[in-house]
Amino acid sequence: MGYDTFPVPGREVLANDFRMVLGSASAICATGLARLENQVRFAGIVGKDYWGEFCLNVLRAERVDVSAVRTITGMKTGVTVSISNACDRALITFPGTITALRASDISNGLLQSADHLHISSYFLQAGLRGGCRDLLERARQLGLTSSLDPGCDPTEQWNPKVLELLPLVDLFLPNEVELAALTKKHDVADALRVLDNGHTITVAKLGPRGAATRVSGQVISQPALNIRCVDTTGAGDSFNAGFLHMWLQRAPVADALLFACACGALSTQAPGGIAGQPSLDQVQAFLVQSRAASPGPSMDRREAHPDWRDCFPGRRRQ
Repeated sequence: MGYDTFPVPGREVLANDFRMVLGSASAICATGLARLENQVRFAGIVGKDYWGEFCLNVLRAERVDVSAVRTITGMKTGVTVSISNACDRALITFPGTITALRASDISNGLLQSADHLHISSYFLQAGLRGGCRDLLERARQLGLTSSLDPGCDPTEQWNPKVLELLPLVDLFLPNEVELAALTKKHDVADALRVLDNGHTITVAKLGPRGAATRVSGQVISQPALNIRCVDTTGAGDSFNAGFLHMWLQRAPVADALLFACACGALSTQAPGGIAGQPSLDQVQAFLVQSRAASPGPSMDRREAHPDWRDCFPGRRRQ
């Protein structure tokens, strides 16, 4: 991380630092939720190798329940090389066991122990894709709410079949690139309108432009919060964690957007996907600081909730 020239074939460049950290959009979201004092169980597959054990140990240290993670032989744990600087990052991913998870690995008993099901990286999870409808239908029948983050499609095909799942999904969480690719609309308001089915709330993560959603036919926007970025890796997954935390507490969507933007912004303060993820106290302090620095209508509507912790005394199982 931290480079002056991006590498090209046949050339070598120098980086300022290197770290081995927990990856996976799902895992980063899980740790973000855990730091916000939610009970989280992670379901997935790792290889019987150093990388798999490393991931499990980090999740355990973050108080994420990994009892539903299966270790298998014959496949390596997925690994991503992230080449990053303060502005953006490029990723090279070896999928490994990411492709091994099947919907049948998620039992009804496991679902019944949760209130909410979150699925990340739809396009990377080749083994899960075919059973996603069944999994979401079972979750809905058992009374769970659900959310889906499509993630990047490395093939650039952007199969629109993922959109057929939206009637079964409560929250759809694409970033701006994914939203445009799936809807063929480059205007965010137009794209949100295309996906408005009267049930699913689509939340568009817009990076330095904040976030936006559409509720009851009206677009609600939240500008990005001012912060000096170190590394954007995992910021969208930290945003997801913040939005889910608020939405599951039945907070107004506008408040959930603000809280999620704060979580995403704070996560960029340290290298890697989870090192900068905030606690509830840290989000609260940051929002108070941001409101003092930039008073205005978008902040004033939060004055009814001076202490975010008082708004969310309960803990949710996900």
